[in-house]
Amino acid sequence: MNIAIAGCGYVGLVTGVCLAEAGHDVACIDIDRRKVMQLKQGTPPMYEPGLKELLKRNLEQGRIHFHINGAEAYPQADVLMIAVGTPQQADGQADLQYVFQAAKEMGLKAKSGAILVVKSTVPVGTGDQIDQLIHQELGRKEPLAIASNPEFLREGSAISDTLRADRLVIGAETKAVLDKLEDMYADFHLPLVKTDRKSAEMIKYASNAFLATKISFMNEIASICEKTGADVEWVAQGMGLDQRIGSSFLRAGIGYGGSCFPKDTNALVQIAGHVSHDFELLKAVIKVNNEQRAGFIRNIQERLGAALEGKRIALLGLSFKPNTDDMREAPSIPIAHELHQLGAELVAYDPVAARHAARELPDQVLFAQTIEEAIKDADAVCLLTEWADIQSFPLASYKKWMKRPLIFDGRNCHTLEEAEQAGVEYHSIGRRSVSPIYM
Repeated sequence: MNIAIAGCGYVGLVTGVCLAEAGHDVACIDIDRRKVMQLKQGTPPMYEPGLKELLKRNLEQGRIHFHINGAEAYPQADVLMIAVGTPQQADGQADLQYVFQAAKEMGLKAKSGAILVVKSTVPVGTGDQIDQLIHQELGRKEPLAIASNPEFLREGSAISDTLRADRLVIGAETKAVLDKLEDMYADFHLPLVKTDRKSAEMIKYASNAFLATKISFMNEIASICEKTGADVEWVAQGMGLDQRIGSSFLRAGIGYGGSCFPKDTNALVQIAGHVSHDFELLKAVIKVNNEQRAGFIRNIQERLGAALEGKRIALLGLSFKPNTDDMREAPSIPIAHELHQLGAELVAYDPVAARHAARELPDQVLFAQTIEEAIKDADAVCLLTEWADIQSFPLASYKKWMKRPLIFDGRNCHTLEEAEQAGVEYHSIGRRSVSPIYM
């Protein structure tokens, strides 16, 4: 098939290269001229394992193309996809201006029999709005089928999540449209959920809200564990073996971040409000997540003092999760700003995200090229992202480089036994603290 995709961010680009890999002819459109030029040269605008190799292969084989507008691609496409951003507005609602702009352009140029697929995360009923926009407000005479095909990508594993997804969700109002989109994904061999458009739109929000709820629930359990002497790691293991619960997203830590969970949970609260439903549970999930960062700061203050003037603190890991350079809603941002406000001198390290982090963290933050450089002469270290090189860094090495080995682990990267053997002072989430004999 000929496929045109509006938006070359995570969703649009990963979807595009994976569909090209399946043999389709894919045109990706983005108004950012610099990004388009980069992509034509085979350079993705973001870090994502495996993406660069897949992009280059399909460029060389002529199956993927990049444009700054859809003038050529939209009229030729059998399927047109909207994969533009839906940023959060001040009131928590999703900003749909880019979705509607892309829909207008597609509605004016799409050929007869084409399908317009909304892949961006949008509120329930957006497909209906697009249908009305194209056929009533724009006055399009020929029908253009509108479908929903939400994405479930995790940054850092987006290629695998596309090619080997748990399920593929397609929502449309006719069997013919559902069948055509099923054919488009036939080479992926994925479990398929074919439903109506509104249900497909809701599946995306409901899925992310549920996963965010699991994270906040475990962080609440972790707080109780710390006060009772239980170990949240053992609790999570015992819970996760129950097939009704499962082990995924039971890791205690400093809370969720990224481009999806914070935005989608807030948006779902707003969606519920518009139909006069007070989503109290999800409001609590959001509150707990925000509180995790504040609790982490309080633990540091309890150990080093309420004022951190003159204290040198190293931040290891800045992106919201490992294997990505995405800083959107990363817990490191509020933590860094609060520590700076308290007077701490901050030195930060991240193997990939430092360039993006420099735009989000206080200007006074120093950036190190290595872990050793970051922790040298530090009064404390905060582990904020569980990158492989941070997890594998020997705890004994903190004794060598720091003034005194004081570690606050926001991701539970190490076992308590490792901390005891290394002789470091170690504070993690939902577990007892470890203090060497000399403390």
